[in-house]
Amino acid sequence: MSDQPSYRGRVLIIAGSDSGGGAGIQADIKAVTMLGGYAATAITAITVQNTLGVHGVYPLPLDLIEAQARAVLDDIGADAIKTGMLGSTAVVERVAAILDSSSAPAVIDPVMIAKGGAALLADDAVAAVRSLMIPRAALLTPNAPEAEALTGIAVADLDGQRRAGEALLAMGARAVLMKGGHVPGATVVDLLLTPTGETLLEGERFDTRNTHGTGCTLASACAAGLAKGLPLEAAVAEAEAIRRAPGLGGGHGPLDHGWPVRDRK
Repeated sequence: MSDQPSYRGRVLIIAGSDSGGGAGIQADIKAVTMLGGYAATAITAITVQNTLGVHGVYPLPLDLIEAQARAVLDDIGADAIKTGMLGSTAVVERVAAILDSSSAPAVIDPVMIAKGGAALLADDAVAAVRSLMIPRAALLTPNAPEAEALTGIAVADLDGQRRAGEALLAMGARAVLMKGGHVPGATVVDLLLTPTGETLLEGERFDTRNTHGTGCTLASACAAGLAKGLPLEAAVAEAEAIRRAPGLGGGHGPLDHGWPVRDRK
């Protein structure tokens, strides 16, 4: 792997492409770039997608996925790796091998279902994510439905978040960020768990349709922070991208990843 110690912040993103630009690779690149990192990619699938939903998914060949990642790691290098949509057991297995070839910490976003409800992970691949990706996660970032699918534990309140997060730690994740967006309540509580304790990140819940790409954006923001050498707690600090959403499209709108640039003008 290329060794370029003069620059920290390189993030290799292994995920699917979203033609609408709100989620997937496109959201990942925006998030990493806006946080001062350098984003490189290995695309796992091409999706036909907009704010109204996912209209088609076209997986890329395994060798092509790996070739993209190897080209980046062998030349540019990576200070963190972020994974998103993997889609199948075969892709999970190949990506696990890629992670094993790098010393960079991995932020694993266990993408299963798109915001509009389309399945982005085959049912038989959930076990592969459980056995291969969770133990390789420096940080795992599941929402409540994903955590329930991975652990079998109901996540309907903070206690459920805590119990599911502890189960995921027991499966081998080094840290778990239990996202609280799907958990009912007047506020949203994200729960960061590590073997040494927990941190609650609480914020106001506000009503908006502009939530497309929230999971991708958060996981990539975490990866960017880790790549720059930030402590884990700082890397998962809350962002403003949802509140600044531009209101595009007729469905689940994208976020505004570029708000810091406009605020500086």
